Parts: sequence; C-alpha cells; structure tokens
Amino acid sequence: MRTPHRSLVALALGGSLVLAGCGSSSDDGGSGSTASGGDTKVAAVIKGLDNPFFQAMEQGIDEQADQDGVDATVQAAQSITDTTGQSDKLTALAQQDYGCFVVNPISGSNLVNGLARISASDTPVVNIDSPVDADAAEEAGVDIATYIGTDNTEAGGKAGDEMVEAVSSGKVALVGGISGDVTSNARLDGFTQAVDGKLDVVQTVAADWERQKALTAATTLMQDNPDLKGFFAANDDMGLGIVQAVKNAGKADSITVISVDGNKDALQSVKDGDLHATVAQYPYAIGQLGVQACEKAAAGDDLPAEIVSPTAVVTSGVADQALAKFPAPFESFDNPLD
Repeated sequence: MRTPHRSLVALALGGSLVLAGCGSSSDDGGSGSTASGGDTKVAAVIKGLDNPFFQAMEQGIDEQADQDGVDATVQAAQSITDTTGQSDKLTALAQQDYGCFVVNPISGSNLVNGLARISASDTPVVNIDSPVDADAAEEAGVDIATYIGTDNTEAGGKAGDEMVEAVSSGKVALVGGISGDVTSNARLDGFTQAVDGKLDVVQTVAADWERQKALTAATTLMQDNPDLKGFFAANDDMGLGIVQAVKNAGKADSITVISVDGNKDALQSVKDGDLHATVAQYPYAIGQLGVQACEKAAAGDDLPAEIVSPTAVVTSGVADQALAKFPAPFESFDNPLD
C-alpha cells in the first residue's frame, strides 16, 4: 500500500495547467461545483469554502477538469472544522459511480471510513494538501494512490528564515491552527527549527485557523510580551488577524508578521506593507495536480507515492508579480504528471 510520507521533490507547473471556465452547484446546505467533460469521472471532497485557500483549490480542480475533458464534482465541508459534514459528503459520493476520488481531509482520520468503502471497490484515491493518517488508513485497508501537497516543514522553515532576516534578534510568538493538527504542527516545527539559536520563541498558541481568534490571541500575547518583535502564523487568515491586532496596538512599525498560504488578501497585504511576507503554497496548483493524478490513476498508470507542490516566499519586492499570476504560481516549477 502506498501511504503519505514526507520527502522533498522538485516540481514545476507545466504548460498544461492553464485557465478554463467552470460552473457550480450546491446541495443540502453544503458547497461545491461541477465541471462537465468526457468519460473520466472524478469526485473531490475538500475543506470548507469559507477559507480562500480552499476556494482556490476548488478553482484549480474545476479548471483542470474542464481543460482535460474530465467530469468532475467537487463537494466541500461547511467550514474548515466541519469533520462530520465532510465525512457525510464523501460517504454519499462513495455510493455513486466515480472513477477516482480526490480527498482533502479536515483531520487525519475523519474520512477513513468512507475511503475504506472506496478502496474496497478498487477505486483509486488521490490525497491532497492534508494527509490521511497512515496508521488509520492501513488499519482500514485504505490504499492511497499518491499524496500531493506542500512540504509544510519546509514552508515553515522558509518563513523562519525570512523572520530572521527581517528582525535579526529578539522575541517572537507562534500562532498555530487547530491544536494537534499535523499541517499546523509541521509549519510551526519548521519555523522553530529555522530560528533556533537566532530568535527567542516565547509562546505558541492555537487559533483554530480563524482570523478573529488569531486577533484576540495576538492582542493577549502583545500584552504579555511588550517587547515582542514578530509573529508567525500557520495560515494567512490568522496572519491577517494578527496584522490587525498589531495595528490596533500601534505597533505596526515594530512587529513583523509572516504567514503561510499566499491567498489574494495576504498578497495584497504584503504589497500594502502590512503583512511582511507570506509563504505561498498554491492550492490552485494542488487542485490541478489532483485532477491530473486521478486521470493517470484511473487509466492504471503508476504514480509516485508523493508529489510535493511548490512554495515561494512573497515579500513586497515580488508581490505585484504574485498578484498578477494569482491563483497560479508566479515562479515556474516542473510538473512530474505532464
């Protein structure tokens, strides 16, 4: 069985990943979209579209499907914490006739039961962005054809390197997503490793990936640590909440904020000089690669166990370029699925 693991692969986005049109639909209060095409039928279940990261992922899935003539259906959870709702959507889709499934689980195990049913029918599963827990998958007999996503430790490390360059010394605080989340932990670990011996990490808190919670947490952290020099946030929504907290405290000139994702609001904030930097990880490209991998898996082609999607540090010097290319990467990268 091929299950997710971490290894560094150099990738690049080939010319086949370009824009095309898409349509949308929804059911029972959830969100999703449908792209009509040819014989290959792909179902994708992703996290909540309340977050722009997953909006871009959905766009990448739809547009790649339209370009390649793939019949794709995308269903999304009501929010990025709706584990039960997301599981129910996968269970419903698993009862239908799809040639491949793309899954972006909210937690490592919330989709395992539905995936077990899919794997029992020998239908390939492509896991994107957030890994299915390898132990839970093995126990349930889930076979993952490939994992496609950011090397989150590397992304956090890039943010740490940028923070060291920006502030050189002093105290920094970290704001993670949901406590215990694999993706959040990897980014925090990567950042901590990069600043070890150079900056003093005074506290790490969880803000559940949410902007308002991050604003509140940052406000408290600044009160507790009046000499704080920087914040690292594990996603852009939280980073933008921290930016607002820093402004509210009148410390925009003395506190540096760096986050991860590269969503459009964050890129604009970088351009405007509010957010110092974001480590862009291109959910649009992840969505496109997910469709391409499903096409190959459905055709019986072999896939690498893992495909690491690109990341890039976006500072004010390249923010215009990143905005002009959004949601696609502004730097080229090799696509092993072309």
